[in-house]
Order: sequence, then C-alpha cells, then structure tokens
Amino acid sequence: MRAQEITFLKLVQGDKQFQVPLYQRTYSWGREQLQRLWEDVGELVDQHLSGEAAAPHFLGSVVLAPGQIQAGGVQRWLVVDGQQRLTTLMLAFTALRDHLAKTGDPRGVDRVHRQILVNEFHEGLDHYRLLPTQADREAYTACVQSRAEAGGSDNIGAAYRFFLGALAEGQEATSDDRWIATVETVLKDLLSIVEITAEPGDNVYRIFESINNTGVGLSQSDLLRNYVFMLLPKRGERVYQELWLPMQQSLGPKNLELLVWLDLVVRGHYKTKQSEIYREQQKRLQPLAGDEDSLHREIAQLTERGRRLLRIIDPQRETSSALRAVLERLAAWGGQTHYPLALHLLDLVDAGSTTPDDAAEALLYVESYLVRRLICQTPTSNLNRIFMEAPKELETDRPAAEAVRRFLSGRRRRWPSDEELREAIHSKPFYWSGRPPQRSYILRRLEESYGSSEPVDFVKASLSVEHVLPQRPAPAWFDLLADETEPNQTPQELHDLLVHTLGNLTLTGDNAKLSNSPFERKQQILDSSALRMNQEIASAQRWGKAEILARADRLTERAVTLWPGPIGGVKPAGEEWPGWAELRAALVAMPSGTWTTYGDVAELIGSHPVPVGAYLGSNATVIGAYRVLTAEGKISPAFRWAEGSDRQPPQELLESEGVRFDPSGRAHGSQRLTAAELATLLGKDVTQPVSHDPLPDGEDAAAAERFRAQLQENWPNTSAGVLAALDFWRLQGGYVTYGRYEETSCFPMLDSGTSRRPHLIWPVAIYPVSGTVEVVFQYLKDRAPFDDTEQRRELLNRLNKIEGIDLPEAKLELRPSFPVRVFAEHGDEICGVLDWFVTTAALDLARRD
Repeated sequence: MRAQEITFLKLVQGDKQFQVPLYQRTYSWGREQLQRLWEDVGELVDQHLSGEAAAPHFLGSVVLAPGQIQAGGVQRWLVVDGQQRLTTLMLAFTALRDHLAKTGDPRGVDRVHRQILVNEFHEGLDHYRLLPTQADREAYTACVQSRAEAGGSDNIGAAYRFFLGALAEGQEATSDDRWIATVETVLKDLLSIVEITAEPGDNVYRIFESINNTGVGLSQSDLLRNYVFMLLPKRGERVYQELWLPMQQSLGPKNLELLVWLDLVVRGHYKTKQSEIYREQQKRLQPLAGDEDSLHREIAQLTERGRRLLRIIDPQRETSSALRAVLERLAAWGGQTHYPLALHLLDLVDAGSTTPDDAAEALLYVESYLVRRLICQTPTSNLNRIFMEAPKELETDRPAAEAVRRFLSGRRRRWPSDEELREAIHSKPFYWSGRPPQRSYILRRLEESYGSSEPVDFVKASLSVEHVLPQRPAPAWFDLLADETEPNQTPQELHDLLVHTLGNLTLTGDNAKLSNSPFERKQQILDSSALRMNQEIASAQRWGKAEILARADRLTERAVTLWPGPIGGVKPAGEEWPGWAELRAALVAMPSGTWTTYGDVAELIGSHPVPVGAYLGSNATVIGAYRVLTAEGKISPAFRWAEGSDRQPPQELLESEGVRFDPSGRAHGSQRLTAAELATLLGKDVTQPVSHDPLPDGEDAAAAERFRAQLQENWPNTSAGVLAALDFWRLQGGYVTYGRYEETSCFPMLDSGTSRRPHLIWPVAIYPVSGTVEVVFQYLKDRAPFDDTEQRRELLNRLNKIEGIDLPEAKLELRPSFPVRVFAEHGDEICGVLDWFVTTAALDLARRD
C-alpha cells in the first residue's frame, strides 16, 4: 500500500469513479458531524478572506483499491474506508453548484459540475465520480442530477439540504463578494486527505476488516505524557509519582484529556481542536527540551489547573460559598461550554488577581448569558468558540466581573436584551428549547425566586414540566379559547401558539394526574402543591390566553432580576430578528415531498401566521418558501416568485416532488409537517410525555385495564383487533408497557439484546382516546437494525400495503401515524408486519452475537 497527502480536487479529478462496496454501511453522517465540518470550512474561509496564511485542514484518510479498467472507460476505485468523508464532500459540492445556480453564476455551476461531480463524456453509471451503495444510490444521483426529489428524508438528502442552508445563510451574513468563491477554494484546495492505495490483488475486505477492528488507540493525553517523560530522563520517575499519576487518578482518562485541551485554550490557543492537542502541546514544550527544571514546573502548573478543573466539575470542593453556589448552578445547567472561562477565573482567584466574590459575579453573567440565549432560542452554533476566545480577549485592566460582562455584551455575541427576553417569554415555544434538564432548571430558579419560607428540596423531589393548558386538550378547553381568538383564527391555532410558551408551563410531581384534565380539576391539585408558582396558577379563575400572557409578564420580571442583561440592555438597532433565520433553517430542513403551514412556522419561531406570510411574500427566494401553504393546505393567493423567475407554479413543483393534491387544490394531510416535526428536524429536543416504562419484569395490570377500557369506550369496533395484535406480539416474545397519563398509551416492546446489554425497541405507540397509532421512526433510527434507512423504509412499505395506512416516505425520521380503526378489518395484516419486525430484530441479534 502507498500513501500520499492530497487535496480533494486532485483526488477526484480525471476520468475515475469511486465505488462504495456493498459490505459497507449506508451513509450515516448526521447534523453534528456536518456542523463540525462546516465550522472548520468557515474558519478556513475567514482566514483566507482576512489574508492569514491558512494551512490545509486534515480531514482523515481514504483507503482505495483499484477496480477494473475498461477500454475507453473510467478508472474504478473501491472505497475501502473513508466513504463518509468522500460522500459528504461530494454532497457539499452538489449544494455549492445549486447555490451558484440560484445566485446566477452559470460558469460556476458548469465548473463545479464538470470538475468534481461527473465524468463529462461518459454515460450511465460511469457518469458519476462517486457511486454509493445501492441503498444510497437513488438519493445521491437525484442530488447530482438536480431532480425534484433531491433532498429527501434519508441521510443523503439531509446532508444535501444542510449544505444548501449553510451556504444560503453564509452568503446572507457576509458583505464580502469573495465569500462564495473562497468557499469553493477551501473545499477544493484546503481540505487535505491522505490517499492510501492498495495494490492490485490485495484482499479488499480483509483490509476493511482490519481498519475497522483495531484496538483502542492512544489518546492525546497518552501521547503528551509519553512525550513529556521522554524529555525527563533524570526526574521522570519522581515527577510521575508526585504529580502526573495523582492528577491522572483524580481526573480519570476523559477529564485528563479535557484538561490538557483546556490548558491550551486558557493560554490563548483557542483555535486548537481536541484532535490536535498533542501536536500543539508538543510545539509549546519543544523549546524546553533539555531543561528539566522548566518541564517540572510545567507539569506542576498543569496539576494545579487540574485541581481547579475538579472544582468546576464537583463544586463541593470549592471553599468560597458564593463561588460554590454559582458553580453548582452551572453544573446543574449541564455541558462544558463554560469550562474555559470558569477555569480562567479560578486561575485568577488562586493567583490573587481577583476575589472569589468577583469571580462569582462574573459567572453569574455567564449563567445569565446561557439562560437568556436558551429562552430566546438564539442559535448555539458559535457558543463554544465564544467561551474559548474569552480568556484571551477579556480586558485585564478591569475587575473580572465587569470584563466578562463587557465581553459577553459584544454585538456579535448575541446576549438578549430585556426587551428580547420579554418577547421570547410571551411567544417562543419554550418547551422545545435546549434540553429537558435545562428547561426544568429555569423553572426551578423561577420558583426559588419566590423566596418560600419552606423551599422545596429539588434534589429529592421528582418533578417534571407540566402544561397547564394541555397539549391534547378536551373540547371544553377549545370552548374557553374560542372567546379569545382573533379574526380568522381558530381555537386550535390559538392553542398551538400558546401551549408551549413559558407562561403556560410549571413544575409538578402530579403530571399523570393533571394530564388534560379541566382547569377546575387542575386548580385543586395545583393548590395543594408546595410550589408557590403552582399556588399562583391555582388562584386564577380561568386559564386562557389572557392568564397565560399575564403570567408571562410576571415571570419576565423575575427572569430579568435573576439573570441580568448585557451592558446597555437595548435590542440592537437594525439587526434581523433571529426568528427569521430559524424560519429559513426550518424550510431548508424540510425533505422534498412535504409541506407545512404558515401557522406551523409561526408556532415554531414564536410569531404569528400574518407576519410569517408577509416575510415569505417579500422574500420568495427563501429556500423552500413554496412549501408553506395555508391552514387548508392550499397555495396562498399572495404567493409570488421573485420577479423574472422561470420556476414552475408552486403546486406543480410540489407535485413533482411527490406531494399529492386533491381536485380542489388541497395538499394531502399526511405529508404536512407540524411545528413539532419541524422542530425535530432542526434538532430541537421535542420531548413527548414520558409514555412508557420499559421494565422486563412484567406488565402493569392496572394500566393495561385502563388502556382496554379507554379503547373499548372510544373505539369499540377496533378494540378486539388491537388486543388480538398485542396478544400476537406477546407470543412472538415481546411484552407490552403502558403510559402513565390520563390517556393510557400502549407500547409493544421487544428486548432484542442480551441479559447484560438490553436492546429495547418498539415499532408503534397506540393512543386509545385520540385513536392514533404512531410509527416511531424517530426512535428506531437510533436502534439497530432500524438505524439502517432501508430497514425503516421496508417497515414503512409493508405498513403502506395495508388499506387505510398512508405513511409518507418523507417522514422516515419522524413519528407519522395512522388511524387505530385500521385494526378493525386488517389486524391480521398488521400482525404480519409485527412478525417481520420481530424476525428482523432477531436476525440482527444473531449477527451481532
């Protein structure tokens, strides 16, 4: 085998084709990996535009084996390893080509298409420079060919849409005309790949197997340790026993790795990636070779910094009560975003450069910054970089707290003002913000602000977030809301705009009792709560729009006091409202063959259908704008393409993507994406009520009886078919669990793992009151064997053969549903699909064993 470092352009140029063999998995990169790559590209673009010398960014290796060469044909290479990187970059170039087409650059379109994507003078499959596995091929070629169905629901389509959106947003954010050309340069010439080529006759599968079954490699901290002690021939044993080993034992492997990275960041090397720790530390320590005194001091300083890191991870170690309190709050918030700045502040405290109280105030601003951004749903894409830059950028001639507040108040760092906070608490769907523990944390802090004489012990209390106005309200709730609707607004639309806002949410340990009960019943339960905020809700006479907005005002006043705002505290003038960027991201995230409504988008971004319509009406070039329809599923009469556009009429374009319309011009409801589904596609944690308790030691008899009673009461003609299917499931080795809420949902569970490593999967969730059966693709995509798109597609296709079930392929990563009444006449067919599901899981278990 031979290896060479090469640019992507040089790798792919020429009459050649990279074929991904059948034994490799399908394309699997998700938003996290794509975002990380795009951030690296963005950094190189910024360096290039500012005139800095931009060193190529190393992506990794691609292992290739020569294939057959036909006379006059292309040189074929089997991609033994590295198909994820190769496919990702090809999709990035496909999106770049299509972005250039939208910006009116036909020469750029032609250049990218011919240089990168295709073998211009070859036809059929030889036309494509990359040929993915059969499972990915159709989705990939749709993107290369710019077909209407490009950008579907699978990972290939999602990656293509990601890059389309990233390019559009990047172009929007810059005033530099060179930006898009620089992106092309970076992708072609500044992404470095090691090309490893096998010899003819090598066993390709054996190479693949050996690459992917290697042992655990040395970590970055292991490499650093080996290097340091190589430079300490005389003192190595002593330094290791006295300093390194105790530090290693107290931190553990992961935190030691974290420490040696943070050590670089706090020193000002904030652009260092965690994969480059060893190289950067080696470069820093190289001049000290031969000076064992200096190296000894370096290890001692690292050890001291390690003790400070432990105070951040475990605040009980902190002796200052003020500093300990805020470190505990940040630990409860979760994540490591604040670690670089917190470690720098502890450095200052221990050096005597600031006081513990001043550092505590500085960290209060950090807490406020994180909380306000979450409530306002400010994008988190550059959050880590902001905190990594902080230690180097803080003004040193001011108290630490003032310096931190000034730094975080910088215009491009987006610390929401009081006005923005008030708007967000009124209108943003807080229930979809951040992670569940962070939402609970904010509500907990708001409750603590009441200063109860007998505060709740939140550590011991088992509390969860409760919607006062229920997510699935009974008709009486809609009757109440009908009195407060605006002209042309339905009670359901008003409900959707209010239900997830902070003013409608509280904490309770009685979530199962409250559920979708009438407000009078909720009043009784909340009034007996130990939480002051619940007693306040219980004192209201009714619970509708006016009460929810009034509570939002009260919570805003508490939030402003708890979490102080930036210096100046005024919303930046002339700056675009962040909700529009979220709208654009949501439309990019929509797979081809789907549509949504102005109301759904308004609910997602915390707006109203009218301004959403006005924004899209004046920005018809927004990617996917034609997919936003009226509440009835019709094209808005006000929708217009940009002047001079030669695009098809919206309905024709949607139909070419696979959206079905009835004769009156109404889009099929199964292909609509709700606000919750849009939020899921954006990566928001759209939590559903905790609905099952997958314990393998038996079924809850009382819950089972509630489910049967509700099913019989609401769907008497369907009850027998559902219960027969559940009995069939048990015969196949599964079991059934039930939800804990008033509507007792049902989950047929299967443990396809081992006694030591359970592997729980379930195909559907059955709701006996609303009469829906959710097919849980969203959960299956993270559970083998259904993490393979083809297996989920097979489940969808088998279900769709049953009359009455119509699941759109565009929802292969969501939770589409069908009516429970299908069980009445087609229970045997559903049992056939369940049998296939169990057999598929069993075959996968046998393969894994």
